[in-house]
Amino acid sequence: MDYQQGDPIFEAYITETSQLVEQLEEMILVFEHVNQFPEEMIHEIFRIMHTIKGSSSMMQFHNIAALAHALEDLFSYLREHSLPPAEWSELSDLMLEGVDFTKVELHKMKNGEPVDGEASAVVQKVKRLLEKLEQGGSSAESGTVEGREESARPNRFAARLVFTDDCEMENVRAYQIIYNLQGWLKDYRHVPEKDASQVIRNHGFQLFMETDKSYDEIHKFLSNTSYLKELELQAVSDFAEPSGQGEPDEPEAPADQEAPEAEPKEAEVKEAEAKKAEAAPGKADNPAHKEMKHPSGHYQGKTIQVNVWKLDELMDLVGELVIAEAMVTQNPDIVGLQLEQFQKAARHLQKITREIQDKVMEIRMVPLATTFQRMHRIVRDMSKKLGKSVQLQLIGEDTEVDKNIIEHISDPLMHLVRNAVDHGLETAEEREQAGKPRTGTLTLEALNNGGEVLIIVRDDGRGLNKQGILKKAKATGLLHKPVAEMTDKEIFNLIFLPGFSTKEQITEYSGRGVGMDVVLQNINAVGGTITVDSRPGEGTAFTIKIPLTLAIIDGMNVSVGDAQYTIPTTSIKESFKPLAKDIITDPDGNEMIMVRGECYPVLRLHELFRVPTEITQISDGILVMVEDEGKGLCIFVDELVGQQQVVVKALPSYIRGLRKIEGISGCTLLGDGNISLILDIQGLLKMK
Repeated sequence: MDYQQGDPIFEAYITETSQLVEQLEEMILVFEHVNQFPEEMIHEIFRIMHTIKGSSSMMQFHNIAALAHALEDLFSYLREHSLPPAEWSELSDLMLEGVDFTKVELHKMKNGEPVDGEASAVVQKVKRLLEKLEQGGSSAESGTVEGREESARPNRFAARLVFTDDCEMENVRAYQIIYNLQGWLKDYRHVPEKDASQVIRNHGFQLFMETDKSYDEIHKFLSNTSYLKELELQAVSDFAEPSGQGEPDEPEAPADQEAPEAEPKEAEVKEAEAKKAEAAPGKADNPAHKEMKHPSGHYQGKTIQVNVWKLDELMDLVGELVIAEAMVTQNPDIVGLQLEQFQKAARHLQKITREIQDKVMEIRMVPLATTFQRMHRIVRDMSKKLGKSVQLQLIGEDTEVDKNIIEHISDPLMHLVRNAVDHGLETAEEREQAGKPRTGTLTLEALNNGGEVLIIVRDDGRGLNKQGILKKAKATGLLHKPVAEMTDKEIFNLIFLPGFSTKEQITEYSGRGVGMDVVLQNINAVGGTITVDSRPGEGTAFTIKIPLTLAIIDGMNVSVGDAQYTIPTTSIKESFKPLAKDIITDPDGNEMIMVRGECYPVLRLHELFRVPTEITQISDGILVMVEDEGKGLCIFVDELVGQQQVVVKALPSYIRGLRKIEGISGCTLLGDGNISLILDIQGLLKMK
């Protein structure tokens, strides 16, 4: 069956399965370290595989369903039997192999590619492990359990499920419940019998079933239904039949008539409660056991899922609103006029605009936790293959960043983690000889720093080899400055140059001479920076500085002739009126100025961008001191226009295609309708 992007059933399947796979991977990595899977986790994994199997079969993704079915069988066995400690590592590898396969297939679905992966190899591995476990287990005990189950009288239950208001596709959810439960049911009926989302939405979905499973098993299964708001489960003495209904049907097409609700008779409920009390002492006295609401129902009812493109469109509209507000409040026609009521209304408009913008920003912000958690898998796989003992420490993973920025930094972060495990951390034997703990520590830390976020990747390994870096740089002609004049920081930053690598042996993870320069490019693409610090024998730390968002920034507007430029306020240290006597000119004609004992280069914007202006004397203009990564620069402009929020727009394609303009990161539309170019401070510093 062909599904297309935008199909609600398809989107729901993708979202739910992706979340389950991520949850599964995280559980495996967490408990692999203790070399055992707790009983509750085994039940949870069984439920996940059962859900993936059912939904994948319904969507006719049979390769994923076959793999999930095999893993479900394996964990069905583990629910009744213990696993020898020697088998835990093999089980973890198999589960992660299954996770990887499912992730690849989901990626194909999202990109509209054929879901044609072959799962048979992994399925056979799972089956072989199950056969090995069964041969080593007690068949007599298994037969006894099966015999007791076979002779036991089936249990009968009546369930009513109410979905959250934001669920949508209630008929599909109901179908999924029946489909996933079929293996457990001897007989069942449901109300409504036909596909009627409105009936389910208004009155809930009722299911009457006969099964060998216990009350707790059925309740636990139903409680894990997605978008579940409320669950009522009752044991009944007779198999309840909805009044006026025929034989049970799978939900098919929408029905015009709403089916009447069926309620178990009061006598049946009382008898069921009495029987339940006999079977499980203490449970009948607990009213929550007769009618239990889903614990997370309140939370789920307050949460909705929104496509990212809708948030992007909303952010664009907010950007236009900011521009429109500036055009109203800064209209040249009202400059100098005393309009008290207008000014009052304008201030109120500015307040509302800022609050809307802040709320949209909050919606787009997502925690770094998901990105950080993915690194557990990378560290786990690499440490196994490289024979190293590594522990990953996460700090500040709740720090939030704009979703679009997270998408750009995931790959650079992954490369830095790989680089740290491969290059930075020593083997257990090397660490022991150096007097360190045998297990190396890799730390990922995130913290807010004003309008920016710092992400630090730190290891306690051998540190960078300064002499090795210089030797490689000399050999490849990358040194453009005498070594004696270079600081340690400048030497370490050579590793970000294209084609630089100190790893002589090419491995699966590094040594091909690419990577660190790509890391720098990707981080620069979102307006970020990266620096490295290292101490021999103590370790290395990479610090990534990225903005919270790219869409709207606070900027200082300046004028040069008839042109206007915007300087991000996060880069501005101060502005002042210079004196001609403070300017120093070197033999090459470069201008500098001494400020409180420090020398700063002076950059004249009118000369850089060839803008005609009458203000060329240094004492007639303004110097704006900017700083980035410890480097300072004084930018000479005609005057300061004022500070305001600006919406960052990319330069038009015909300009970008003509030539790359150094020192310009984008443009914005001002309140008076003029265009202002946004200065790239990092680029300007490189030019000086």
